[in-house]
Amino acid sequence: MKKYLVEFIGTFFLVFTVGMAVRSGSALAPLAIGASLMVMIFAGGHVSGGHFNPAVTLAVLLRGKCPKGDVLPYWLAQFIAGVVAALIVNFLHAGKPAIAATHAVVPSIIVEVLFTFALAWVVLNVATAKGTAGNSFYGLAIGMTVMVGAVAVGGISGGAFNPAVGLGVVVMGLENLNQFWIYLGSDLAGGALAAVTYQIVNGSE
Repeated sequence: MKKYLVEFIGTFFLVFTVGMAVRSGSALAPLAIGASLMVMIFAGGHVSGGHFNPAVTLAVLLRGKCPKGDVLPYWLAQFIAGVVAALIVNFLHAGKPAIAATHAVVPSIIVEVLFTFALAWVVLNVATAKGTAGNSFYGLAIGMTVMVGAVAVGGISGGAFNPAVGLGVVVMGLENLNQFWIYLGSDLAGGALAAVTYQIVNGSE
């Protein structure tokens, strides 16, 4: 139960930061989002692994480092956290309706797959590999991967790289429902591809 609570907390603050930073129009939103993920990973990684992302959970499962029985509880905690964070963001911005962004389908799919792959690839290599075991930089590496993705392709897809974030921004009204399905399919595909690639490069370890 502790692991699932930690996954809820970490995902909540990630999605809450996304919503508040984007709704404020801050130019530092990508930095805030990446830093939020970083600190939550450092805070909770030793308890749950610090996934805070259904695509990362899938990648770690396929890597063989997440018990199968944890997958659905992790996903539930992550998606519920995304919705709760979104509802609080909406409450705080009551009277200021959000305008849903529009993104082209194919470019969105491409960049979401690529940067979710990058995110899961980094997670697997800095947080699960024997060669980097016990390092002190894993949270920074993971958080900065999200920041890089948000800066590089946020304008193309919204830069979710995380189905729980995707659900959250839809509930906030920042993205339309069709975009959520792109996030869900593309991000899970990116996570799975990262796990397969990791196994090819590193073997079973």
